[in-house]
Amino acid sequence: MPSGVQSSTRPLVTGRPRRLRGSVRAALAAAIAAIALLCLPATAAAEAPSRLPGQITDTAGVLDDDARADVQDAVDTLFDEHHVQLWVVYVDSFDGMDADTWAARTEQLSGLGSETALLSVATGDREYRFTVPVGIGDVTDSDIADIESDAIVPALRDEDWAGAAVAAAGGLSDALSPSGSGSGVTYLVIGGVVVVLVGGAVLYTRRRKKNTGGAAVPADIDWTDPTAVATVPVAALDARAREVLVDTDNAIRTSEEELNLARGEFGDATTAPFTAAFDAAKAALASAFTIRQRLDDDIPETPEQRRDMLVELIATCSRADRELDERVAEFDGMRDLLIDAPTRLDALTQRMVEMTVRVPASDSVLAQLRTEFPPSALASVEGNITLAREQLAFADENVTAGRVAIARAAGKQGPAVVAIRAAEAALDQVRDLLDGIDHAADNIRAATATLPAAIDDARKDVASADALTAHGGAELATARTAAQDAIARAEALRDSDPLGALTEIAKADAVLDEMLATATEAKVQAERTAQRLTQDITAAQAQITAASDFIATRRGAVGAEARTRLSEAQRHLDAARQLSQSDPAQALQHSRAAGELSGRALYVAQADVQQWEASRRPQQSSGGNTGAILGGILIDSMIRGSMSGGGRGYRGGGGHSGGRSPGSFGGSGSSGRISRGGRF
Repeated sequence: MPSGVQSSTRPLVTGRPRRLRGSVRAALAAAIAAIALLCLPATAAAEAPSRLPGQITDTAGVLDDDARADVQDAVDTLFDEHHVQLWVVYVDSFDGMDADTWAARTEQLSGLGSETALLSVATGDREYRFTVPVGIGDVTDSDIADIESDAIVPALRDEDWAGAAVAAAGGLSDALSPSGSGSGVTYLVIGGVVVVLVGGAVLYTRRRKKNTGGAAVPADIDWTDPTAVATVPVAALDARAREVLVDTDNAIRTSEEELNLARGEFGDATTAPFTAAFDAAKAALASAFTIRQRLDDDIPETPEQRRDMLVELIATCSRADRELDERVAEFDGMRDLLIDAPTRLDALTQRMVEMTVRVPASDSVLAQLRTEFPPSALASVEGNITLAREQLAFADENVTAGRVAIARAAGKQGPAVVAIRAAEAALDQVRDLLDGIDHAADNIRAATATLPAAIDDARKDVASADALTAHGGAELATARTAAQDAIARAEALRDSDPLGALTEIAKADAVLDEMLATATEAKVQAERTAQRLTQDITAAQAQITAASDFIATRRGAVGAEARTRLSEAQRHLDAARQLSQSDPAQALQHSRAAGELSGRALYVAQADVQQWEASRRPQQSSGGNTGAILGGILIDSMIRGSMSGGGRGYRGGGGHSGGRSPGSFGGSGSSGRISRGGRF
């Protein structure tokens, strides 16, 4: 076990009671027994020591989303209050190793620092190890013993896996607090009972809500507060996220229409506060849509990531919606249509006259365009005159309806607001329709001039796509084909419909540009992977060589595990080299496995040698032959046990007394290779 670490490692079934009075112990046992009925079984597989990916690792699959959230809250609180980290790992088995060795190796591989404690739990083996570095506050061995016996072990024995971690974090926090030293055992016992009881109540409530098909959400919850939103179950969060996203989008679309009308009426300076609120809400909505896209794509998130993203989405949309609502009264007061409805209706009548006068002029422009351009080139504006006249008639009807409405008694003039807004929207469309005709000639001529360059640019992009076929996949191939088709149609429509041709080729080329960017990034990534692969293969080979040399020169003491790991490392390295050209990504995984296995082989081999040397110190019987025995040059029958004759003689009568003989060619019975087991 590494020096400078306080450690507790025992089978779960042998956790010792400490200083618990009978009544308290009985109450604790009864509470835990009731909570144990709520726990669900889980299955997992053994796992060798490795670098932990995060503060909470659960390869045993014993934590659900809520339990993991409880553990996360506990370790976060410990860090916030004392700047001490607690890392927690649940595996099914310690991979045949004793808990001390497994946890020590995991700490080493994970780079845990001097302010980091580790709780390792093998749920299938029913073993655990709780280590706290010496020098963290005033935490003593006695404190650690109290934490494990009064809080951790009871929870583990009843398979309250999350409760054990929560209790460990709480116990450390108590021990680190000014009042946590001295006679704090009573408080720790009571705290352990409270933690388990509260944890059990939470688990019971959560499971009951799940069993009834959903969780109740408080009616008065503040959806703009991320802390409050985070208390809602994930299923309810997902439903709320979809609802608030649609509601906010609808509100922003409506607000935009109203804001545009207000700008035209009152000017940008007057409407600046509303514009700022609208822009902020629109940016927030865009951010929320990005989060929703990430949630819905094919890349999975961890339960914690999904919860955090849903909380952010809901809080963001809710804040945007609230900020818009806060401006409603002020906005309505500014734009109270009923106050100046007569004036507005007069202004609308004037606009109708202006638009009506423009119609014949625009009709003449369209007739002239028909003499210059083929019908296909004018398809986008051909029906504008007819539609403009229809919208003018609609505006006239609403202006008339508005005048009728404002002539009514107070309280019955509401329809005037709808009529005014409808007339305004219709006249805006009339303006756009007539402007389209007036600008058509310029647009067509600009398209005619721009089309050759657009076609040339698209051809270059198609050529670039040909060079990136291996990295773009089916999507790039589809975009390339679409761009080629657009080029062909643009060539055919160059004279008859240049505007339509330009629009189509611009659209196809934009899609191709996007696919090219993706393929280019994939190519760069492939080149980086190849570079990393070369580096990893070189590093793995160096590590394998070091381990192989160490084992070869000390094979008299090195057991089977180190040799097995070394063999596996070599196999992975060979696979990495074979796949380096055909499948670099898979080869990279093999090379990394080779490096990890060879590092483990060297670690285990070094441990074997240390154990061998320690076992020989009291004997002092090897004399000058110790190095030869360690190196496997001489076979020590005292280590291997009795030889073929049942005595302690030497092989072949070669004169090497004392149970030692030189190794030679042959099988395990004659060459002196040591096979050892049962080390852990």
